[in-house]
Amino acid sequence: MGKIANLYRRNINGVITTLVFHILILLFLILTHINIKEEAPKEELVLDLSEIKIPEPVKEIKQPEKEIVVQQKPAATQLASNRAVNDAAKGFENASASSKDPFFDKAYKDEIAAAKKLVSDVNKNLARKIPEIGNIPMPADNAEGKTREEVKQSNFKGKSNIHYSLENRYHSYLPIPVYLAEGGGEIIVDIVVGRDGVVIKAEPRPNPAIADLTTFAYAKQAAEKTIFNEDPKAPERQKGTITYLFLAQ
Repeated sequence: MGKIANLYRRNINGVITTLVFHILILLFLILTHINIKEEAPKEELVLDLSEIKIPEPVKEIKQPEKEIVVQQKPAATQLASNRAVNDAAKGFENASASSKDPFFDKAYKDEIAAAKKLVSDVNKNLARKIPEIGNIPMPADNAEGKTREEVKQSNFKGKSNIHYSLENRYHSYLPIPVYLAEGGGEIIVDIVVGRDGVVIKAEPRPNPAIADLTTFAYAKQAAEKTIFNEDPKAPERQKGTITYLFLAQ
C-alpha cells in the first residue's frame, strides 16, 4: 500500500498535465468543428429550365348547344275539327270519351252528329228508287243551227235556272224541267256525252233536301234529252254535269 502511495505522488503531476493537455485538445477540436460549420460556404442550386418545354394549356372545347324545339300544341278547336273529320271517316265514335274539356267535347260531338246525319241522309236517299215516268213534254231551248256565241247570248224566258259544265261544248237542244215539280230544290246530274253530242248516260246525285222523288225523274229525263254540238275532237265519252234548280210551284 505504501508503494502505491509513493507511485501516485511521483506521477500525479504528469497525469494531471496529460489530462489537461487532452482536455485542451478536445476543446480545440470542438471549437474548430463549430467554426467550420458556420463558415462553410453555401452552394447555390442553379436549375436550367431552358430546355424544358412547358406544354400549352389545353383549350376547352365547347360543345355546340343543341337547339331545343318546342312543339306547340294546336288549339282545342282545331283538334276538335281534325279529330271529328278523321274519326267520322274511320268509324271511331268514342275517340274523345276521356276528354275533360267541355268545349272540346261539345264541338266533337256536334261534328260526329253532323257526320252521322249526313251519312244517314245519303244512304236513305240512295236507297230511294227514282220512279219510272212516261215521256214528259218539257219546254226547251232549241239552239240548233246557232253558233257558240249565239248560244251564249241566248236567254231563257221566265224563272228558269239551268247551267251545265262540259268543256269546250255547248248545247243545241236543252229541255227545261224546272217548272214541273211542286217542290223546289237543286239537283245535279252527272252526264256522259258522245262526240255526236248525244247524252249516253245521266245519273242524278242524291239530295236529301228534296222529298219528292219525281223531281229526280224530271231531272234525269231532261238530261237524257239534252243534245250538245258535235265535236270529232272531243273524248269518246266526255263527262260533265247539268244542274237544275227546280222552282216551287
